[in-house]
Amino acid sequence: MYLYRAFFLASLWTAPLFAAATEPDTSHQSKKWQIWAYSTAAPSFIGDSATVLDQNNDVLRQGTNGWTCMPGNARPMPQTGWDDAHQAMPVCADVESLKWMQAYLTESIPQLNHDGFMWMLHGDLGEDNTTPMVMHQADSTDGHWIESGPHLMLMPKDPQTIAGHTTDFRTGSPYLMFAGSPYAHLMIPVDGYYQYSTVPEQLNR
Repeated sequence: MYLYRAFFLASLWTAPLFAAATEPDTSHQSKKWQIWAYSTAAPSFIGDSATVLDQNNDVLRQGTNGWTCMPGNARPMPQTGWDDAHQAMPVCADVESLKWMQAYLTESIPQLNHDGFMWMLHGDLGEDNTTPMVMHQADSTDGHWIESGPHLMLMPKDPQTIAGHTTDFRTGSPYLMFAGSPYAHLMIPVDGYYQYSTVPEQLNR
C-alpha cells in the first residue's frame, strides 16, 4: 500500500498541472465566478464534477463525485468578493480530507477512515510551517512562513506514517507541515509552487 502511495505521489509531483477553465469576466461575488474560482482548485477531471460551497457552506453547485470545493481562507470575504482565486485560498477535498479540515477548524483531533487528499492549485496566502492557525507572518516562527503556489496535500489517517519526511519546504520535495501535531500533513508542490515565495532561483520558475 505504501509503495503504491509513493509512486502515486511521485507521478503527481513531477506532472505539470493546470486549471483548464477560463476565468469568467463577471463580478467576483457572482455564483458563476465563485464556482470557477473554487472548482479550479483541483484538476478539471475532479473539479468539474465536485460539489461547490460558498464561504457560508451554502451549496453553489451540487456535485456527483464525492469531492467538495470551497474557499479555504478563514478571513471574511470582502464585500466586493475575493480579489482573485489566490486570495480565496480554495480547496477541493475528498471525504476524508474534508473531515480533517473540519477538525482543524474546530481544533479537534482528526478522525479519518483512511488517508485523504486535498488540492489547492491556486495556492494560499501563507502559513507558519511549524504551528497551526497562525494567520499573519509577523506572528510566525522566524524563517518558517511559506506562501504557497499550486500544491496537493495528503492528510494521513495516522500522522506517524509520514513522520519521516523532511520539514524543509525550500527543496521542491514533498515536505511535512505542522510536524508533531495532530494536524501534520504532507505538502506536495507542483508547477508554480514557489511563485509567491523567495526560494533558490532554480526552483522559482
